Amino acid sequence: MPSAADDSASGGAVADATPSGKPCVAVLFGGVSSEHSISLITARGVLGAIDRDKWDVITIGIARSGEWFLYSQEELEALLDAQTITELPVGEQRVTLPLGRRESELLVQKDNSPVSEISRFRHVDVVMPLLHGPYGEDGTLQGFLELAHVPYVGCGVTSSAIGMDKHFMKMAFESAGLEVGPYVVVRDRAWRADKNAAMAAVAELGEPVFVKPARAGSSFGITKVEDPTDRAALEAAVEEARSFDPKVVVEAGIVGREIECAVLEGHGTQAPRTSMPGEIEVVDEHSFYDFEAKYVSQASARLSCPAEFPEHVIATIRERAAQAFEAIEGEGLCRADFFVTEDERVIINEVNTMPGFTPISMYPRMWAASGLEYSELIDELLTLALERPVGLR
Repeated sequence: MPSAADDSASGGAVADATPSGKPCVAVLFGGVSSEHSISLITARGVLGAIDRDKWDVITIGIARSGEWFLYSQEELEALLDAQTITELPVGEQRVTLPLGRRESELLVQKDNSPVSEISRFRHVDVVMPLLHGPYGEDGTLQGFLELAHVPYVGCGVTSSAIGMDKHFMKMAFESAGLEVGPYVVVRDRAWRADKNAAMAAVAELGEPVFVKPARAGSSFGITKVEDPTDRAALEAAVEEARSFDPKVVVEAGIVGREIECAVLEGHGTQAPRTSMPGEIEVVDEHSFYDFEAKYVSQASARLSCPAEFPEHVIATIRERAAQAFEAIEGEGLCRADFFVTEDERVIINEVNTMPGFTPISMYPRMWAASGLEYSELIDELLTLALERPVGLR
């Protein structure tokens, strides 16, 4: 970890230690997207595991309104311990992070007091944004943090935006030589102008198809359509996806095993690191890896890590996970999702640049199975963020 007095070897930001002698981490969660509640679950896991001997932690929640509020650790833990919270309540202390290079010091305004009574709170060394979906994982927040000149965990502006858009993500994969399954993009204007043409293009994919919002995660708005020639079912699925995003991606169903691989950025000029691949087995009544199987019921999905494959297949999965990470110019972390067919084709499905960190999330579980425990993983991500420069890189 770089000290307050020494520049890091990579030319990254230098941690300005707080009076405790430890760098200050602002854990940011909530947000305005449909994945607000998932962010709260993720924050609960991270806050329970972050090493307080190494890091000072402050907790900032973004309400559905988009306002930032400072929460005490005790207040937040009480809220999350209730396990019924789905939306952050309005806080008493609004938080502002000034833009510019001079300082990264939070400003706090209490109880709607006059602007003249805004006070300085403390310097922030690094932000850990635990927001999923639009306005958190898509490059918008990352752009704001760049303007504020604050280091942050995870991918930068461009890679976050590409990693959020399933259409442009697939284009990046294809340009890197990765195999991508057949898909059709249904844009807003095309759908409103001629639904028949859009549905005819989807019908050529065969059956079944998966209809997805192009820029949403956590399985929100995804529908499996067994017969895409069933116009009523397909139109309903597209409209469901459009309720989350006017741009829709429809993917051909691929017969294969669902495999995931966790990617972690290397230090300096080191190559990205990959976990052993894990296999998701969806059980119970779930026909695919949906929202409940991911976040609610641990019994709904089983993880086998390492997945049972010949060594050469495991090597291929890990290699392509790293290639996918570099195809989007990833930083920090991502989870790469694949299908592996009977004839050992390894087909990239998508990446997630801010995968869940809930107790049942696959990303930390794969790293734990590969020898890097949860708290160590968080420490590594924060260290990587402090090593990287802010701005163009």
